[in-house]
Amino acid sequence: MRPYWIKVERQPSPTFLNLGVGITASSEEEARAIFADAFGSDVPVVSVAPIEDMRDIDQGHVRNNMGNWFQRGIWFPKGHETRANRQAQE
Repeated sequence: MRPYWIKVERQPSPTFLNLGVGITASSEEEARAIFADAFGSDVPVVSVAPIEDMRDIDQGHVRNNMGNWFQRGIWFPKGHETRANRQAQE
């Protein structure tokens, strides 16, 4: 398992997606699948990159508002956990 940062095509209306999405998964493909499950497959993904060091993410907003990045599923933004998160917790 490793954390990934997903960037999407900038949306015209203000949305948290413009900041990006943090997902922990076993592969890039799984991270993409978790993203699609939560936000739909019509949101254009620009990039999926593994996070090597948490100091590389936004310390002012993301770091202060993220969930558990050691757990499979979405950890940023909070409140957008998918079935992957819920199944892991059961």
